[in-house]
Amino acid sequence: MRIYTRKGDKGETSLISGKRVPKTDLRVEAYGTCDELNSVIGLALSYLDGQDWPEKAVFLEQMHRVQTILFHVGAELATPGDKEVAWELRQGHIDELETQMDAWDQDLEMLHNFILPSGLAASSALHMARTVARRAERTVAGLNEYEAVNPLVTSYLNRLSDFLFVAARYVNKQLGGEERPLKADI
Repeated sequence: MRIYTRKGDKGETSLISGKRVPKTDLRVEAYGTCDELNSVIGLALSYLDGQDWPEKAVFLEQMHRVQTILFHVGAELATPGDKEVAWELRQGHIDELETQMDAWDQDLEMLHNFILPSGLAASSALHMARTVARRAERTVAGLNEYEAVNPLVTSYLNRLSDFLFVAARYVNKQLGGEERPLKADI
């Protein structure tokens, strides 16, 4: 099977329903940003190759689950509101993020000020993923102004950005990376 179809050469793409829309459509931007986020998470995880800590396998399993759910979120965003979604986000997916954040947070020092995205390459890439999650959330919020979007999608992306922040801190802690506090006097 060829990967290219030539159908998008004129600036249009197909949603899951087959409906053709411009590639500049907010729905395409929303699921495209989720795809970008998924790739940045994958990049962050690649920086962990050769690194080890006792809970690394559990961490990777959780991150791969997030990537899978994020793929499904993108599919949901690629499905117009008047069509049935083959897979739907549930509150339980958001609850999973919160439970994992709470567990990781127990290992981390309490923050008394902002920190700069820093530390190990994996942590910095997770911070980058966090910013892409925030952009995805903003794009979905914009889409929702024109077309109804499952409200759990916005909630999931919001929580996912928090999750990625805690994950970045957790990786730094597990592997001895340094967190750099924001200094007010520049």
